Amino acid sequence: MLDLERNQKVRNLLQQQGIEQMLVSDPLAVFYLTGKWIFPGERFMGLILKEEGTPTLIVNALSRFPEEIGVKKVYYNDGDDINVLLKNEINEKKVLGVDKNLPARFLLPMGDAHVAEGYRNGSFAIDDARAIKDEAERQKMRVASLVNDKAMAEFKKLIKAGVTEEEVAAQCLGIYKSLGASGYSFHPIVAFGRNAADPHHGPDSTVLKEGDTVLFDVGCKVDDYCSDMTRVFYYKREPDALTRKIYDLVRRANEEAEAMLKPGIPIASIDKKARDIITEGGYGKDFTHRLGHFIGIETHDFGDVSQANPNFTKPGNTFSIEPGIYNVESGIGVRIEDLVLITEDGAEVLNHYTHDWEVID
Repeated sequence: MLDLERNQKVRNLLQQQGIEQMLVSDPLAVFYLTGKWIFPGERFMGLILKEEGTPTLIVNALSRFPEEIGVKKVYYNDGDDINVLLKNEINEKKVLGVDKNLPARFLLPMGDAHVAEGYRNGSFAIDDARAIKDEAERQKMRVASLVNDKAMAEFKKLIKAGVTEEEVAAQCLGIYKSLGASGYSFHPIVAFGRNAADPHHGPDSTVLKEGDTVLFDVGCKVDDYCSDMTRVFYYKREPDALTRKIYDLVRRANEEAEAMLKPGIPIASIDKKARDIITEGGYGKDFTHRLGHFIGIETHDFGDVSQANPNFTKPGNTFSIEPGIYNVESGIGVRIEDLVLITEDGAEVLNHYTHDWEVID
Protein backbone atom coordinates (compact mmCIF):
# COMPACT_ATOMS: atom_id res chain seq x y z
CA MET A 1 0.00 0.00 0.00
CA LEU A 2 1.17 3.52 -0.81
CA ASP A 3 3.28 4.80 2.07
CA LEU A 4 2.06 8.36 2.56
CA GLU A 5 4.97 9.46 4.76
CA ARG A 6 7.60 8.20 2.32
CA ASN A 7 5.78 9.77 -0.62
CA GLN A 8 5.58 13.11 1.15
CA LYS A 9 9.25 12.89 2.10
CA VAL A 10 10.19 12.34 -1.56
CA ARG A 11 7.89 15.14 -2.72
CA ASN A 12 9.45 17.53 -0.23
CA LEU A 13 12.92 16.64 -1.46
CA LEU A 14 11.82 17.12 -5.08
CA GLN A 15 10.38 20.50 -4.18
CA GLN A 16 13.74 21.52 -2.73
CA GLN A 17 15.23 20.77 -6.17
CA GLY A 18 12.52 22.75 -7.93
CA ILE A 19 10.96 19.62 -9.45
CA GLU A 20 7.14 19.50 -9.41
CA GLN A 21 6.66 16.12 -11.07
CA MET A 22 8.69 12.94 -11.34
CA LEU A 23 8.65 9.68 -13.24
CA VAL A 24 9.94 6.81 -11.07
CA SER A 25 10.93 3.72 -13.08
CA ASP A 26 13.24 1.80 -10.72
CA PRO A 27 11.34 -1.25 -9.37
CA LEU A 28 13.08 -0.88 -5.99
CA ALA A 29 11.97 2.75 -5.71
CA VAL A 30 8.43 1.77 -6.73
CA PHE A 31 8.47 -0.86 -3.98
CA TYR A 32 9.81 1.66 -1.46
CA LEU A 33 6.93 4.02 -2.22
CA THR A 34 4.07 1.56 -2.74
CA GLY A 35 5.03 -1.72 -1.04
CA LYS A 36 4.45 -3.51 -4.35
CA TRP A 37 7.14 -5.44 -6.21
CA ILE A 38 6.72 -5.13 -10.00
CA PHE A 39 9.37 -6.41 -12.39
CA PRO A 40 8.43 -5.26 -15.92
CA GLY A 41 11.43 -6.78 -17.67
CA GLU A 42 12.19 -4.84 -20.84
CA ARG A 43 8.78 -3.15 -20.83
CA PHE A 44 8.08 0.36 -19.58
CA MET A 45 6.89 1.01 -16.03
CA GLY A 46 6.54 4.39 -14.42
CA LEU A 47 5.14 5.79 -11.19
CA ILE A 48 4.29 9.48 -11.68
CA LEU A 49 4.54 11.70 -8.61
CA LYS A 50 3.13 15.24 -8.58
CA GLU A 51 3.12 17.97 -5.96
CA GLU A 52 -0.40 16.99 -4.97
CA GLY A 53 -2.85 14.22 -5.66
CA THR A 54 -2.71 10.49 -6.14
CA PRO A 55 0.33 9.06 -7.96
CA THR A 56 -0.26 7.30 -11.27
CA LEU A 57 1.28 3.94 -12.10
CA ILE A 58 1.66 3.12 -15.80
CA VAL A 59 2.44 -0.54 -16.34
CA ASN A 60 2.02 -3.21 -18.99
CA ALA A 61 -1.13 -5.33 -18.78
CA LEU A 62 1.07 -8.41 -18.37
CA SER A 63 1.88 -7.06 -14.90
CA ARG A 64 -1.75 -6.45 -13.98
CA PHE A 65 -2.55 -6.98 -10.29
CA PRO A 66 -5.91 -6.97 -8.48
CA GLU A 67 -5.07 -5.31 -5.18
CA GLU A 68 -5.48 -1.59 -4.64
CA ILE A 69 -2.25 0.04 -3.50
CA GLY A 70 -3.31 3.68 -3.32
CA VAL A 71 -2.35 4.70 -6.85
CA LYS A 72 -4.20 5.29 -10.10
CA LYS A 73 -3.41 2.31 -12.31
CA VAL A 74 -3.06 2.77 -16.06
CA TYR A 75 -2.46 -0.42 -18.03
CA TYR A 76 -1.20 -0.57 -21.59
CA ASN A 77 -0.71 -3.33 -24.16
CA ASP A 78 2.31 -4.07 -26.31
CA GLY A 79 2.18 -1.71 -29.27
CA ASP A 80 0.51 1.15 -27.42
CA ASP A 81 2.23 4.52 -27.58
CA ILE A 82 3.71 5.09 -24.11
CA ASN A 83 4.22 8.78 -24.76
CA VAL A 84 0.51 9.31 -25.34
CA LEU A 85 -0.20 7.75 -21.95
CA LEU A 86 2.48 9.88 -20.33
CA LYS A 87 1.10 13.10 -21.83
CA ASN A 88 -2.25 12.33 -20.22
CA GLU A 89 -0.59 12.36 -16.78
CA ILE A 90 2.32 14.80 -17.09
CA ASN A 91 2.27 18.58 -17.45
CA GLU A 92 4.19 19.07 -20.67
CA LYS A 93 4.88 22.71 -19.78
CA LYS A 94 6.90 21.77 -16.71
CA VAL A 95 10.21 20.00 -16.12
CA LEU A 96 9.97 16.28 -15.36
CA GLY A 97 12.22 14.55 -12.88
CA VAL A 98 13.37 11.13 -14.03
CA ASP A 99 15.36 8.53 -12.14
CA LYS A 100 18.80 7.28 -13.01
CA ASN A 101 17.48 3.87 -14.09
CA LEU A 102 15.16 5.10 -16.85
CA PRO A 103 16.52 3.48 -20.04
CA ALA A 104 17.51 5.71 -22.94
CA ARG A 105 15.13 3.72 -25.16
CA PHE A 106 12.27 5.36 -23.25
CA LEU A 107 13.82 8.72 -22.32
CA LEU A 108 14.96 9.71 -25.82
CA PRO A 109 11.53 9.16 -27.46
CA MET A 110 9.97 11.10 -24.56
CA GLY A 111 12.20 14.03 -25.48
CA ASP A 112 11.30 13.75 -29.16
CA ALA A 113 7.58 13.68 -28.28
CA HIS A 114 7.92 16.70 -25.93
CA VAL A 115 6.33 14.88 -23.03
CA ALA A 116 7.75 17.56 -20.71
CA GLU A 117 9.47 20.93 -20.91
CA GLY A 118 12.74 19.33 -19.89
CA TYR A 119 14.21 16.50 -17.84
CA ARG A 120 16.25 16.48 -14.65
CA ASN A 121 17.76 13.74 -12.55
CA GLY A 122 15.33 13.37 -9.65
CA SER A 123 17.00 10.29 -8.22
CA PHE A 124 18.55 12.21 -5.37
CA ALA A 125 15.11 12.71 -3.85
CA ILE A 126 14.51 8.94 -3.81
CA ASP A 127 18.07 8.15 -2.74
CA ASP A 128 18.11 10.70 0.08
CA ALA A 129 14.74 9.50 1.35
CA ARG A 130 15.86 5.86 1.36
CA ALA A 131 19.10 6.78 3.14
CA ILE A 132 17.12 7.70 6.26
CA LYS A 133 15.41 4.55 7.54
CA ASP A 134 12.08 4.94 9.31
CA GLU A 135 11.35 2.86 12.41
CA ALA A 136 9.79 -0.02 10.45
CA GLU A 137 12.88 -0.22 8.24
CA ARG A 138 15.23 -0.02 11.20
CA GLN A 139 13.56 -3.00 12.80
CA LYS A 140 13.79 -4.99 9.57
CA MET A 141 17.51 -4.20 9.37
CA ARG A 142 17.97 -5.39 12.97
CA VAL A 143 16.20 -8.66 12.28
CA ALA A 144 18.11 -9.33 9.05
CA SER A 145 21.44 -8.76 10.84
CA LEU A 146 20.45 -11.02 13.73
CA VAL A 147 19.69 -13.79 11.22
CA ASN A 148 23.11 -13.17 9.67
CA ASP A 149 24.73 -13.50 13.12
CA LYS A 150 23.03 -16.86 13.63
CA ALA A 151 23.98 -17.98 10.14
CA MET A 152 27.65 -17.19 10.70
CA ALA A 153 27.73 -19.63 13.61
CA GLU A 154 26.29 -22.30 11.29
CA PHE A 155 28.61 -21.49 8.40
CA LYS A 156 31.59 -22.09 10.66
CA LYS A 157 30.39 -25.69 11.11
CA LEU A 158 30.75 -26.27 7.36
CA ILE A 159 34.54 -25.93 7.58
CA LYS A 160 35.91 -29.48 7.51
CA ALA A 161 38.91 -31.27 6.05
CA GLY A 162 38.86 -31.56 2.26
CA VAL A 163 35.97 -29.16 1.64
CA THR A 164 36.17 -26.58 -1.18
CA GLU A 165 35.07 -22.96 -1.19
CA GLU A 166 32.36 -23.78 -3.73
CA GLU A 167 30.99 -26.62 -1.60
CA VAL A 168 30.74 -24.36 1.44
CA ALA A 169 29.13 -21.51 -0.49
CA ALA A 170 26.56 -23.89 -2.01
CA GLN A 171 25.23 -24.75 1.46
CA CYS A 172 24.75 -21.18 2.69
CA LEU A 173 21.35 -20.58 1.09
CA GLY A 174 19.78 -23.58 2.80
CA ILE A 175 21.08 -22.38 6.17
CA TYR A 176 19.70 -18.90 5.59
CA LYS A 177 16.27 -20.24 4.67
CA SER A 178 16.22 -22.51 7.73
CA LEU A 179 16.71 -19.38 9.85
CA GLY A 180 13.87 -17.46 8.21
CA ALA A 181 15.61 -15.54 5.44
CA SER A 182 14.07 -15.41 1.96
CA GLY A 183 17.41 -15.59 0.17
CA TYR A 184 20.78 -13.95 -0.32
CA SER A 185 21.55 -10.25 -0.28
CA PHE A 186 24.43 -11.24 -2.57
CA HIS A 187 26.21 -14.46 -3.41
CA PRO A 188 28.49 -15.40 -0.52
CA ILE A 189 32.22 -14.79 -0.60
CA VAL A 190 34.07 -17.78 0.85
CA ALA A 191 37.85 -17.51 0.67
CA PHE A 192 40.49 -19.95 1.92
CA GLY A 193 44.17 -19.18 2.49
CA ARG A 194 45.72 -16.66 0.12
CA ASN A 195 42.34 -16.11 -1.56
CA ALA A 196 41.35 -13.97 1.45
CA ALA A 197 43.81 -11.36 0.14
CA ASP A 198 41.45 -10.83 -2.84
CA PRO A 199 38.66 -8.52 -1.54
CA HIS A 200 36.02 -9.85 -3.98
CA HIS A 201 37.21 -13.41 -4.46
CA GLY A 202 34.58 -15.68 -5.95
CA PRO A 203 34.33 -19.15 -4.38
CA ASP A 204 36.15 -21.71 -6.49
CA SER A 205 37.56 -25.23 -6.24
CA THR A 206 40.25 -24.29 -3.72
CA VAL A 207 40.52 -27.06 -1.11
CA LEU A 208 40.82 -26.17 2.58
CA LYS A 209 44.23 -26.83 4.14
CA GLU A 210 45.39 -26.87 7.74
CA GLY A 211 46.45 -23.39 8.82
CA ASP A 212 44.28 -21.64 6.21
CA THR A 213 42.51 -18.38 6.77
CA VAL A 214 38.74 -18.81 6.24
CA LEU A 215 36.93 -15.61 5.28
CA PHE A 216 33.14 -15.35 5.05
CA ASP A 217 31.54 -12.21 3.57
CA VAL A 218 27.84 -13.03 3.60
CA GLY A 219 24.39 -11.50 3.68
CA CYS A 220 20.74 -12.47 3.53
CA LYS A 221 17.38 -10.83 2.94
CA VAL A 222 14.62 -10.84 5.55
CA ASP A 223 11.32 -9.11 4.78
CA ASP A 224 12.91 -7.44 1.73
CA TYR A 225 15.81 -5.87 3.66
CA CYS A 226 19.47 -6.84 3.42
CA SER A 227 22.22 -7.81 5.82
CA ASP A 228 25.97 -7.95 5.23
CA MET A 229 28.80 -9.11 7.49
CA THR A 230 32.39 -10.37 7.23
CA ARG A 231 34.27 -12.54 9.71
CA VAL A 232 37.60 -14.38 9.54
CA PHE A 233 38.47 -17.76 11.07
CA TYR A 234 41.60 -19.96 11.10
CA TYR A 235 41.55 -23.68 10.41
CA LYS A 236 43.28 -26.14 12.79
CA ARG A 237 46.03 -23.71 13.72
CA GLU A 238 46.35 -20.37 15.47
CA PRO A 239 47.44 -17.50 13.21
CA ASP A 240 51.13 -16.64 13.20
CA ALA A 241 52.50 -13.40 14.62
CA LEU A 242 52.21 -11.42 11.37
CA THR A 243 48.65 -12.56 10.76
CA ARG A 244 47.68 -11.69 14.34
CA LYS A 245 49.22 -8.24 13.92
CA ILE A 246 47.21 -7.61 10.76
CA TYR A 247 44.03 -9.02 12.29
CA ASP A 248 44.34 -6.86 15.40
CA LEU A 249 44.98 -3.78 13.27
CA VAL A 250 41.81 -4.38 11.24
CA ARG A 251 39.82 -5.07 14.39
CA ARG A 252 41.04 -1.84 15.98
CA ALA A 253 40.14 0.13 12.82
CA ASN A 254 36.64 -1.38 12.86
CA GLU A 255 35.97 -0.80 16.53
CA GLU A 256 37.39 2.72 16.76
CA ALA A 257 35.42 3.80 13.69
CA GLU A 258 32.26 2.37 15.24
CA ALA A 259 32.99 4.04 18.59
CA MET A 260 32.97 7.52 17.03
CA LEU A 261 29.56 7.16 15.37
CA LYS A 262 26.76 9.59 16.17
CA PRO A 263 24.52 11.99 14.26
CA GLY A 264 26.03 15.08 12.71
CA ILE A 265 29.61 13.98 12.07
CA PRO A 266 31.27 14.12 8.63
CA ILE A 267 30.98 10.77 6.93
CA ALA A 268 34.44 11.32 5.48
CA SER A 269 35.88 11.45 9.01
CA ILE A 270 34.73 7.88 9.69
CA ASP A 271 36.68 6.53 6.73
CA LYS A 272 39.66 8.67 7.74
CA LYS A 273 39.65 7.30 11.29
CA ALA A 274 39.88 3.66 10.15
CA ARG A 275 42.29 4.43 7.31
CA ASP A 276 44.67 6.38 9.54
CA ILE A 277 44.87 3.45 11.95
CA ILE A 278 45.75 1.02 9.18
CA THR A 279 48.15 3.46 7.52
CA GLU A 280 49.96 4.16 10.79
CA GLY A 281 50.24 0.40 11.25
CA GLY A 282 52.13 0.17 7.96
CA TYR A 283 49.45 -1.29 5.70
CA GLY A 284 47.76 1.74 4.15
CA LYS A 285 48.51 0.54 0.62
CA ASP A 286 46.69 -2.72 1.36
CA PHE A 287 43.40 -1.06 2.41
CA THR A 288 42.18 -0.73 -1.16
CA HIS A 289 38.48 0.17 -0.86
CA ARG A 290 36.17 2.62 0.90
CA LEU A 291 35.29 1.92 4.51
CA GLY A 292 31.66 1.11 3.85
CA HIS A 293 28.46 1.38 1.84
CA PHE A 294 24.87 2.26 2.63
CA ILE A 295 22.44 -0.65 2.75
CA GLY A 296 18.72 -1.33 2.93
CA ILE A 297 16.48 -2.71 0.18
CA GLU A 298 19.69 -3.11 -1.82
CA THR A 299 22.98 -4.45 -0.51
CA HIS A 300 24.55 -1.27 -1.88
CA ASP A 301 22.01 1.50 -1.46
CA PHE A 302 23.04 4.90 -2.77
CA GLY A 303 25.75 6.43 -0.57
CA ASP A 304 29.07 5.31 0.82
CA VAL A 305 31.46 5.79 3.73
CA SER A 306 34.45 7.32 2.02
CA GLN A 307 36.50 10.49 2.12
CA ALA A 308 34.75 11.57 -1.08
CA ASN A 309 31.39 11.79 0.69
CA PRO A 310 30.75 15.41 1.80
CA ASN A 311 27.62 14.60 3.83
CA PHE A 312 27.06 14.28 7.57
CA THR A 313 25.54 11.34 9.40
CA LYS A 314 21.81 11.51 10.08
CA PRO A 315 19.54 9.40 12.30
CA GLY A 316 18.32 6.48 10.22
CA ASN A 317 21.47 6.14 8.12
CA THR A 318 22.47 2.48 7.91
CA PHE A 319 25.82 1.48 6.48
CA SER A 320 28.69 -0.97 6.74
CA ILE A 321 31.98 -0.49 8.56
CA GLU A 322 34.40 -2.89 6.86
CA PRO A 323 38.09 -2.06 7.04
CA GLY A 324 40.37 -4.61 5.41
CA ILE A 325 44.00 -5.38 4.76
CA TYR A 326 44.85 -7.43 1.65
CA ASN A 327 48.59 -8.05 1.63
CA VAL A 328 49.33 -9.87 -1.59
CA GLU A 329 53.02 -10.37 -0.78
CA SER A 330 52.32 -12.44 2.33
CA GLY A 331 48.98 -13.78 1.11
CA ILE A 332 47.29 -12.50 4.27
CA GLY A 333 43.80 -11.04 3.97
CA VAL A 334 41.55 -9.81 6.80
CA ARG A 335 38.27 -7.92 6.73
CA ILE A 336 35.91 -7.35 9.65
CA GLU A 337 32.50 -5.96 8.71
CA ASP A 338 29.46 -4.90 10.71
CA LEU A 339 26.35 -2.95 9.84
CA VAL A 340 25.62 0.13 11.92
CA LEU A 341 22.54 2.30 12.40
CA ILE A 342 22.82 5.98 13.31
CA THR A 343 20.28 6.73 16.03
CA GLU A 344 18.97 10.02 17.40
CA ASP A 345 21.66 10.15 20.09
CA GLY A 346 24.40 7.77 18.97
CA ALA A 347 24.70 4.59 16.96
CA GLU A 348 23.71 0.93 17.12
CA VAL A 349 25.93 -1.88 15.86
CA LEU A 350 23.54 -4.35 14.26
CA ASN A 351 25.91 -7.33 14.27
CA HIS A 352 26.81 -9.10 17.48
CA TYR A 353 29.00 -11.98 16.32
CA THR A 354 32.37 -11.69 18.07
CA HIS A 355 35.30 -9.79 16.59
CA ASP A 356 37.73 -12.21 18.25
CA TRP A 357 39.64 -14.42 15.87
CA GLU A 358 38.63 -18.06 16.23
CA VAL A 359 40.32 -21.37 15.45
CA ILE A 360 38.09 -23.99 13.83
CA ASP A 361 39.19 -27.46 14.98
